Amino acid sequence: MTAQMVMSALIGLPALLWTGLPDAAAWPWIVGSTSINLVIVTALLRAYGLIGFGTAYPVVRALSVMLVTPAAILLSGELLSLWGLLGIGLIVASLLLLAIGNTGPAAVPRAALQWMALAGLATAGYVLCDAQGVRRAGSPLAYGFVVSATNALAMFVVQGLAARGWRSVVTHAGIAVPIAVASTVSYLLILWVWAHAPVAPASALRDTSSIFAIVIAVVFLREPFTMLRLLAILLSAAAVPLLRLA
Repeated sequence: MTAQMVMSALIGLPALLWTGLPDAAAWPWIVGSTSINLVIVTALLRAYGLIGFGTAYPVVRALSVMLVTPAAILLSGELLSLWGLLGIGLIVASLLLLAIGNTGPAAVPRAALQWMALAGLATAGYVLCDAQGVRRAGSPLAYGFVVSATNALAMFVVQGLAARGWRSVVTHAGIAVPIAVASTVSYLLILWVWAHAPVAPASALRDTSSIFAIVIAVVFLREPFTMLRLLAILLSAAAVPLLRLA
């Protein structure tokens, strides 16, 4: 995670010469976003260690979407139609089906549930924080590049020694570079969306990425295409036109 964040920062810092810095009104939100991101990373990695990525990630994303929807209504006054709420509900159901399919009959440890709950709550806060910040930044690109840098800096501080962080970067640079490119592009795209569109449906639509992950896993990794996975794909596909009516 440290290597990926540092590589993202190295991509973004030179671009700030072109975009400039975000407006002053966005900086409190940048601080909040960076702080919350540390909580998310810590909680996610703990959950992955206890229950695995395939279960923890979709549960966290589903919980985040469920929390973002009422919070966006309260904080931003974003009103959704019944079609939009139904579309968000289908996305949540799709994510939970993925988690159930990956977990199987095994019981989920209580500690894993606690870490997933914390990660989901923090992710919802992160979404709302970034949505508010990017709308005050003057430029989604400037906001995204600065947050990439502050996230990397915060990871170094948490690890205690900068030298330790750099060793992580050097060790994992090969895999971190393509991940950082994908992560940076994805982050900048969703920031642009949040600057122009309602937060809740946009956040839910972003999490259809899990469905693309299923398709990749089935086609390229030869993983089984189960009925639960098929149902999850169908629910997400049905949700997209409904979110357009949100």
